[in-house]
Amino acid sequence: MEFIKVCSVKELPPDSQKIVECGLQKVALFHFNNEITAIANACLHKAGPLGLGAVTKKYDGTYVTCPWHGWEYNIKTGSAPPGYEDKQAVYEVKIEGDDILLSAQPISKAHRATHDLSMIEDLMKLKYETTAGSKNILGISTTNMNDDLPRYSTSEAALETALEYAAEKHGAATKMLKLRELGFRACEGYYSQHMNACTWPCSITEMEPGDGMTPVYRDMILWADIILIATPIRWGNASSLYFKMAERLNCVQNQITLKDKVLVKDKVASFIITGGQDNIQQVAGQMMVFFTDLGFTFPPFSFLGWSRGWTAEDMDKNVLQFKQSEYIQRTAKELVDNCVDTLQRIKHVHEFNIKAPKPHKEDSLSFGIKNPDMNI
Repeated sequence: MEFIKVCSVKELPPDSQKIVECGLQKVALFHFNNEITAIANACLHKAGPLGLGAVTKKYDGTYVTCPWHGWEYNIKTGSAPPGYEDKQAVYEVKIEGDDILLSAQPISKAHRATHDLSMIEDLMKLKYETTAGSKNILGISTTNMNDDLPRYSTSEAALETALEYAAEKHGAATKMLKLRELGFRACEGYYSQHMNACTWPCSITEMEPGDGMTPVYRDMILWADIILIATPIRWGNASSLYFKMAERLNCVQNQITLKDKVLVKDKVASFIITGGQDNIQQVAGQMMVFFTDLGFTFPPFSFLGWSRGWTAEDMDKNVLQFKQSEYIQRTAKELVDNCVDTLQRIKHVHEFNIKAPKPHKEDSLSFGIKNPDMNI
């Protein structure tokens, strides 16, 4: 068997690890437990660099955790933790003098087990439910409250009015998602590791298909023709739940960067923004910039705003006035009418004529620079 020198023993002191090149392959080299071992560097999940992962004694041995998404492998056997059948390729190690040599080919091949992702197969295969004639309207309430102490939400009430009108006047199919009921994990910043670490469906969703963002992805991307997002104003911004959702939608926009692939097809968005104090236009501006970057289209006059101004701290009276407001009843309906009209117009636009003038990975000034620690 052919062996290749990859580094010196001095370059791999005890309790350390190193990524080395063995021919055309990158290998993660480990020196733990008074033994030098080697497994393939590219994680079987999304090719994250195992040589940069944390090494810990756990389960039945010593394991490295992939820094991208947390997959684990025994640094000696390449095996996944007990109960999993994945196995990383293992290389034979030889020490000759001060040199570390690896077998040119792995002595144990990698095996990627089949994982049951049937719960999110529709997301993975992008099984769209919209048609040329569908009018599916999704309402998303981003207000946060304790449902054990129910209270009136102006933004959610206006959203309910809009959805009821959409069903009655336009015969639309409607749904409402209340983010506070979904219990989804916050974005864990995989994109900051590598652009390929942010995946569609979201890496968190792939690891945990029952995560609360799964129905948001399914209804927003596959089912809805129109989305209406309702938020209260919190310190001059949309709600914290709105931003928590927005961060998890990075995986939608990132498909443009990675694959020039627009997931949002022929969809309209509008917003309902209510607060005791003002800042409606700033909130609307942020939301419009974000959702146009996903590919949504806006009708003219695409948000409903309600505010009583800076001095209006008497919030109990805010609710009284809101409930009596003819303006809210009228504009909630007009918002829906504008959305439906815009939807009917854009359904006649050929999809292949719509381009996303957003950065692609090839546009980066560092595109031609290779990071030796990365596998892709």
